[in-house]
Amino acid sequence: MISYSSTYRSKQSELLDDFELQGADMIAMLNDLSRVNQWLGGMNTTLSALNDLLGHTAKDTQHALLDIGCGDGEMLRNCAQWGKKHGRNLRLIGVDVNPHILKEAQKTADTTDGMQLLSMNIFDTSAKLPEFDVALCTLFIHHYPEDQIVLLLNRLLSQSKVGIVVNDLHRSRWAFHLFGMFSKLFLRSKIAKHDGLVSIARGFKRKELKHLSEQIEGVHRIRWRWAFRYQWIIKKSVQTPKSK
Repeated sequence: MISYSSTYRSKQSELLDDFELQGADMIAMLNDLSRVNQWLGGMNTTLSALNDLLGHTAKDTQHALLDIGCGDGEMLRNCAQWGKKHGRNLRLIGVDVNPHILKEAQKTADTTDGMQLLSMNIFDTSAKLPEFDVALCTLFIHHYPEDQIVLLLNRLLSQSKVGIVVNDLHRSRWAFHLFGMFSKLFLRSKIAKHDGLVSIARGFKRKELKHLSEQIEGVHRIRWRWAFRYQWIIKKSVQTPKSK
């Protein structure tokens, strides 16, 4: 039984948290996740934030995007399309801890502007990250407790040149029940149906994101986006040179 609380984030596990997930079950789950993102506008939350962060920069400047928990690379493929549409020079890097899901990503990596894929546990501080301008955390941080989220985002911000885009779920009773109905009608994978509900129950209230932001450096902007998402942009603080 998947439970929901307006007061607390759920600690229930998602089936996707099994880093050895593979085969037909994984493919079916990825197809359903893609369907959800396309129909409910999940990708736009990240892409509009990218426009806010990079829209003012010179178009011939190359920017490296680091997608945390990249899965099969769908977010990076959408970023590549966004870059072409807006004349942006992007270098695309995806990291994920599941080697099986990275094999799926590799099938399109060679045709997606040289997408680079790395097998890495992002919480392993001994693992060296490639240089990047913007880190993307799409439906990623809700998998973790608050202390790990703070450590991760502070680490990413310290190494980024521009900032971070967080795209994650609004914990809402409406979202929980509406997704339950949506999944019965349109999703095929048992994993997607289960994990979708657990993900919402592990999502965030605005005040919880605000509390997290107070423990992270940078300039923060948190906005609600359809459908039941939060767009959290963290810009690297600009240090003003001290006068002599």
